[in-house]
Amino acid sequence: MWGRQREAFSTYKRMSSRDYNDSLDSLDVEDNSALLQDNLEVETSNPSWKLSFPHVIVATISSFLFGYHLAVVNEPLESISLDLGFSGNTLEEGLVVSTCLGGALIGCLFSGWIADGVGRRRAFQLCALPMIVGASVSATAKSLAVMLLGRFLVGTGMGLGPPVAALYVTEVSPASVRGTYGSLIQIATCIGLMGALFIGIPAREIAGWWRICFWVSAIPAGILAFAMLFCAESPHWLYKQGRSAEAEAEFERLLGGAHVKFALYELSKLDRGDDMDSVKFSDLFYGHYFRVVFIGSTLFALQQLSGINAVFYFSSTVFKSAGVPSDLANIFVGISNLSGSSIAMALMDNLGRKVLLLWSFVGMAVSMGLQVAAASFHSTSSAVLYLSVGGMLMFVFTFALGAGPVPGLLLPEIFPGRIRAKAMAVCMSVHWVINFFVGLLFLRLLEQLGPRLLYTVFASFCLLAVVFVKRNIMETKGKSLQEIEIALLPPE
Repeated sequence: MWGRQREAFSTYKRMSSRDYNDSLDSLDVEDNSALLQDNLEVETSNPSWKLSFPHVIVATISSFLFGYHLAVVNEPLESISLDLGFSGNTLEEGLVVSTCLGGALIGCLFSGWIADGVGRRRAFQLCALPMIVGASVSATAKSLAVMLLGRFLVGTGMGLGPPVAALYVTEVSPASVRGTYGSLIQIATCIGLMGALFIGIPAREIAGWWRICFWVSAIPAGILAFAMLFCAESPHWLYKQGRSAEAEAEFERLLGGAHVKFALYELSKLDRGDDMDSVKFSDLFYGHYFRVVFIGSTLFALQQLSGINAVFYFSSTVFKSAGVPSDLANIFVGISNLSGSSIAMALMDNLGRKVLLLWSFVGMAVSMGLQVAAASFHSTSSAVLYLSVGGMLMFVFTFALGAGPVPGLLLPEIFPGRIRAKAMAVCMSVHWVINFFVGLLFLRLLEQLGPRLLYTVFASFCLLAVVFVKRNIMETKGKSLQEIEIALLPPE
């Protein structure tokens, strides 16, 4: 049973990572060669995916909740505004939608320090707590102020969850299926989005249904907090804390006994446990680590500047002009997103991260080109409308193939263990800030620039992303985290 008690702990003598490394360093060349030779079979036969899979599934509940809360007010917003007395006030309606983004930025900024301070498992539980409390506050709200408080609390959990999920999945997954597992995060987000839209459908017909929409979200959040009690802690985090015996036991749970020694040997080549200094914020922007943090931040910036969220915001208007109801439009967009994410999961560990990123951004640029072409025609013929709708669905589909799932998987792979959690927090904060400004300025820019010029700008950012990925992103498929770190940041 994957949630079994850790009786293996008692079989290991507790030692610090410093002691463990000293014991490794004391081995002579022949001993090290023998160790590698003994584990050669481990390298050629991958660990079973079945051991780590349940732990990854539990972690992706946080991604499901992320997607759910992004879309939970989409359908019920009109009912909420009527019941709480701000119907017709677009500013206050916008606050209900966007207040969670402010909370998400706060949660994201502190996610790295929380994940490093209390561990990945407890960070998940801390992520679930404000989601449960916030959803309950929103569900019982009798005024706009109380609703905004609930949305803000939920947002802090939304900001904490994605970076911790990316860290955890990267650190507990065997290298052979790490890409596939990383894609599950995006798929869980898609399912959460579609689930919220589906549950919200009766909101226009049944009075007070929007309260049910918020109450429902407390259930998976509670499951996440409880199930994490039985999940493995990240062996990488345990090792950094000097708890090498526990790290060894967790590696056995996740990889199987035959792969434990090699996994610890790989970890010991770079991480020095107790010898690691605390990471300062300035360390991420100067010197040795600047390059990888710059790559991660730029990749997330280009992901958002491609216009993906603007397309989501504007999709209902485009579909409406083509005579498609908004609920059906949301289903089409959700199916395109989920289909692309599912294909990405199948290809991630075969084609690799870099190939998917390149072709994803190329496809997005072509899709934006179709949107520009549709906007260039001044007629509203069916052919032009189909071109616009087809371009939009193609954009969402190609985004989900690579630009959507890959950054969240790739960045924890390329960040060294010493800075991984805090660097993810910085890069995800860049994501949230640009996401906020794209949502804030999109309609105004659309009015001032027109759709043809604005979509041309988005297509240009997609092409810029192709060049950036080609020059700066290395392929990480099938490589251990230690191999990736040595390739990107050779020891000083």
